[in-house]
Order: sequence, then C-alpha cells, then structure tokens
Amino acid sequence: MSIKIAPSILAADFANLQRDIEMVNQSEAHWFHIDIMDGVFVPNISFGMPVLEAITKHAKKTIDVHLMIVDPDRYIKTFADLGSNILTVHYEACNHLHRTLQAIKAEGMKAGVALNPHTNVSLLEDTIKDIDLVCLMSVNPGFGGQSFIENTYKKIAQLKEIITRNGASTKIEIDGGVTDKNASQLVEAGADVLVAGSFVFRSENPLMTVSDLNKQVNS
Repeated sequence: MSIKIAPSILAADFANLQRDIEMVNQSEAHWFHIDIMDGVFVPNISFGMPVLEAITKHAKKTIDVHLMIVDPDRYIKTFADLGSNILTVHYEACNHLHRTLQAIKAEGMKAGVALNPHTNVSLLEDTIKDIDLVCLMSVNPGFGGQSFIENTYKKIAQLKEIITRNGASTKIEIDGGVTDKNASQLVEAGADVLVAGSFVFRSENPLMTVSDLNKQVNS
C-alpha cells in the first residue's frame, strides 16, 4: 500500500486558494486535508462551509475533512453534502463516539477519529474496528507551523499494535510538523498518511516538495 501525502489547505494562500488547489491537483499528493475550526474546541477559526464548497468544486482528489469543533454530530450530513470523502471528528469532542462513527458511515463517508497529543490511543480499543482512519495530532491543534511532538512515534507504535491485535484495517494519519526530516521515521513507525502544511505551501517549489516527499516514503 502506498503512503498517502495530504497537503493541509490551512497553510495555503487564502488570497490565491484556487491556484493552490490546482497545484495540489497537479502534484503527486493523494488527498486534500481540510481543517474546520470553530474557535471553541480549538483557539482558532479556519474556514467554514462556503469555502469548503468552493474547494470541493475544484479539487480532483480525496477530500479529507478534519473537524476541530464541538458537537460535530450537528454537521455530519452537511459535510457529506459538501463532498467530503473522509470525515474525522475529535475523540475529545464526542460524547457517543460509536454513534457518531455510525452516522458518518451512514452518509457514505469514511469515518476518522483524531486524538490530541495528550489523549491515550488505548481509548480507541473498543471502537477501532469501526474507525477507518485515526489522525494522531503531532502538534497541539489550532495553528499551523508548530514543532513536531517527539512522543508521536511511540503513539504510532501503540496504535499499530491495537489495530493489528483487533484485526482492524484502520489507517494511521499524522497531522502536524511533518517534513522530509521525519517522514521516513513516521512511516517506519507505522504511519499510512502524512499531512503536510507549511512544509509544502511555504516551500519555494511546492510541486517539487510534494514529489520529493512522495519519493522518500514510497520508494
């Protein structure tokens, strides 16, 4: 299975959003990673439904939506209608995680669960077979450009063990501080999807940056 590269649109140039979306379309990236923040669950507000609708109109690859919001159940159908392929909710924001996962799947999307850096992966033991994707936050959620948290490697290994032991097919996504300096090590630890924001969009040649990252983890 090839490792997926998912540029994070949070790091794109919002004044040139269509240009940056076309760049991802043309690149060797596999997914669009889109962070929706409400200013309540995380101390930042990103974009909402109209911007997501505009993105999905032009995007030609998998739409991986990461909800950093309270009470995500309210919007599951809305995000399905807007063209999301994968919808990830935070464990910390869900009172009834199993019910939320079932609701996401009922709308035809893959169901993801994100964990903040302080949240133990063992909490997913009971629902792992219902989860298509676990997004491990390797920075504190809310802002791009933060430094990678080294404890993430240990969490990947622990999560991989839970997935294997339960015979689940859950993919592991890493979100935050991913660069060419840690990508290979993350994949060796068991990561399947790498979200890269600032590293891609703030590089001199984003197309080349994505290509190099892809070669590094899939060669």
